Amino acid sequence: MCHTVCRMRSQRIAVAVALVFALGTLSVRAQQSSGNEHWIGAWATADTWRPAVIPPPPAAPPLVPVPLAPAVAAPQAGAGRAAPPPLQHFHNQTLRQIVHTTIGGDRLRVVFSNAFGTAPITIGAASVGLRDKDSAIVAGSAHPLMFAGQPAATIPAGAVMVSDPISLSSPAMSDLAIDLFLPADTETWPSPLTIHGGAFQTNYVSSAGNHAGEPSMTAATTTTSWFLLARIEVTAAANAAAIVTLGDSITDGTRSTPNTNSRWPDELARRLQSQPDTRHLSVLNAGIAGNRVLGELGSGAGINILARFDRDALMQTGVKFVVVMEGINDIGFAREAATPGAAELIAGHQQLIERAHAKGVRVIGATLTPFEGAAYFTAEGEAKRQALNAWIRTGKAYDGVIDFDAAVRDPEHPAKFLPAYNSGDNLHPNDAGYKTMAAAVDLGLFK
Repeated sequence: MCHTVCRMRSQRIAVAVALVFALGTLSVRAQQSSGNEHWIGAWATADTWRPAVIPPPPAAPPLVPVPLAPAVAAPQAGAGRAAPPPLQHFHNQTLRQIVHTTIGGDRLRVVFSNAFGTAPITIGAASVGLRDKDSAIVAGSAHPLMFAGQPAATIPAGAVMVSDPISLSSPAMSDLAIDLFLPADTETWPSPLTIHGGAFQTNYVSSAGNHAGEPSMTAATTTTSWFLLARIEVTAAANAAAIVTLGDSITDGTRSTPNTNSRWPDELARRLQSQPDTRHLSVLNAGIAGNRVLGELGSGAGINILARFDRDALMQTGVKFVVVMEGINDIGFAREAATPGAAELIAGHQQLIERAHAKGVRVIGATLTPFEGAAYFTAEGEAKRQALNAWIRTGKAYDGVIDFDAAVRDPEHPAKFLPAYNSGDNLHPNDAGYKTMAAAVDLGLFK
């Protein structure tokens, strides 16, 4: 009797031990699987900031009028200038922001940014889904985003916040809708607001309340900027890698057709996805309109490229290549001034190359496109552009060269755009010009 009972107990203990061991093994394997996932940036933007709203000073007491001798009235300062549009603010509202991925994956996470904030900001709720049309989400695709298992998160000043991964199959070249509920009032929030102003994409702002994950946003207003967004990341094959395109408005896509993803980095991504041997590559657009190599134009144009290089390029998830096209704003806004000269701009580019190589990242130089006829064109500036382009082409400092200048210039007048590629301001390409720029890229640079 005892022998039988003992034997049964021993069997139960053995089964229990085996079960615990098996569960432990599965747990370890699950942790290893999660830890070994290869994450890659599928979409990104380069953030700038919008200054905090400063309350107006108290009204001055009325002045007692004093009789004056008749005089000719002086013209009013700023006469004839249109008033700047009011800033868009959010209070207890949900933003539905549309982004266009370049590589697909089965698991996804979102990186939110308070990089330029000087105070914490709270995300009341967030979600992601596949965009159907306008503000509508594909039925059943909306997934709430969590942060360490919690539905809300506070992003410290100067920080980013990475959401927990979710299982969502997002094809390459697809639109995602990122919902972000902001309980606070950004008009009274005592901090700059992290933003990318020129999204060239219609995004949606709800009526009051948390509407994250709802099928569509009825009666929504719109905005053409991205707020508090940095990056979308997906899991991908082990050989997947990211190409960061670093530049100014011509990389940002200024004067491209909104809502069509016609920037040259978008067109490059389409080319990469059309080839079986380059489908593992994503394109992350880190262009900022008005950006410079060596200086700043103001909050909307971001900090200089040397200062933002780590955050916007070298720290992107999965980066293996960086394409640099920048310097035309340094040249143009200098006008006839000697500085910054071509030598100073070349030195700035050399800094980027050294820092990229130190991180094992290949860096590719792109020539500056023509600008004769642009508002800030000068003969002195054209000489600097030609000198910088000559160094990019022949200096052998970059790991490769993309000759955008040769692709879009007018052969009859090389300082100008070919008319078919000119958006009309003699500085930015049109959609056809952006597509031609992407077609000029040798995909072998990324193999």
